Amino acid sequence: MNIKKEKLNNLRKILSEMGSVLIAYSGGVDSTFLLKVAREELGDRVIALTVKSEIHHLGEITDAKKMAQKFKVKHLFIDIGILTNKEFINNPKERCYICKKEIFSKISEMAKELNLNFVADGSNYGDLGDYRPGMKAVKELKIRSPLQEALLTKDDIRLLSKEMDLPTWNKPSNSCLATRIPYGDEITLEKLKRIEQAESFIHNLGFEQVRVRYYNKLAKIEVGEKDLLLLMKKDLRKKVIVKLKKLGFIYIALDLQGYRTGSMNEELGQEVED
Repeated sequence: MNIKKEKLNNLRKILSEMGSVLIAYSGGVDSTFLLKVAREELGDRVIALTVKSEIHHLGEITDAKKMAQKFKVKHLFIDIGILTNKEFINNPKERCYICKKEIFSKISEMAKELNLNFVADGSNYGDLGDYRPGMKAVKELKIRSPLQEALLTKDDIRLLSKEMDLPTWNKPSNSCLATRIPYGDEITLEKLKRIEQAESFIHNLGFEQVRVRYYNKLAKIEVGEKDLLLLMKKDLRKKVIVKLKKLGFIYIALDLQGYRTGSMNEELGQEVED
């Protein structure tokens, strides 16, 4: 038995022993894989819960809904107005901790109401190597991370997802829209909407991995290295410039280093959520 299959079997054992679980489901690579395996092991004793908030792409919520329906898993939604949290909108470097603490506290309450044994998230083993303040909140609230417990990395999950014919196996990673705003700059609904619209527009032009970093009136665009030259083509470049200026940006820049996890945190000398 290869190591990847052994990890998968460990994951199945972990989930089976949990008995019942409420999975925080984003529709991404990791949480979709977790939900699929949990459904196979626990049947109706697994429920998916997706958070609706100002900091999440609407497209992600749509994707999550489709996959939960495909798996025939009961799927719930919870609205969380994180912008009412003054600590969060001040955007300190502990922003992710503040956000995760509020969100998972409410998810834990729902799990109790539903008489489910555990709450689980989709953190994978590789996440332990990054600076992720949100993981502190997860540990404090005793949220389970079955993929971590089974030592499954992102590469493992993508390969196993491909073998299971999950359409998310090669889905680009995503993160909350607040990660596009530099620490210390106020997080507002206007900024989040502007970022979401800009990223969606560029993505719809055919770019899989896109980040639009928000520096006041300047938009710094990150795409995958293979797409850097493509974005420099005159017709595409003009479309992006016209759209982003309509959204309120005055200056539009392309990051020559391309997309990379945690670029907004390079000033901290650490890598964090993207």
